[in-house]
Amino acid sequence: MSGQPPERVRVTGPARRRTTVAKPSAAREIDEDTRLGAIYVRSLLRDQLRLALRLLLILVVTVASLPLLFHLVPGLADVGIAGVPLSWLLLGVLVYPWLVTLGWLYVRSAEAHERDFAELVRGDPMSPR
Repeated sequence: MSGQPPERVRVTGPARRRTTVAKPSAAREIDEDTRLGAIYVRSLLRDQLRLALRLLLILVVTVASLPLLFHLVPGLADVGIAGVPLSWLLLGVLVYPWLVTLGWLYVRSAEAHERDFAELVRGDPMSPR
């Protein structure tokens, strides 16, 4: 026997190749700033803008039209509840709960849009809410 140990041999398994190609996800499309990613983001922004404009229209029709109503119907200025003029009650008191309600509706709807967008990006459109 000679004093040298046998040469070491590296034993490995067969060469492996990835045969499955990963499907491009919407998140990667957005991160890489592709045209498809821009379409996804533009879609979310368009939905959010449409929601904001819809609620703004509701606000304008309900609140901003009250002074016009009191101007066009002067007899309403004489109407009062418990000695407080109706115009003061509507414009000074009842407007604030209405604004809070509209704000709550906006936040709830915007979060629903974002949740739907996240499901779209995640690629799981059929998951329950």
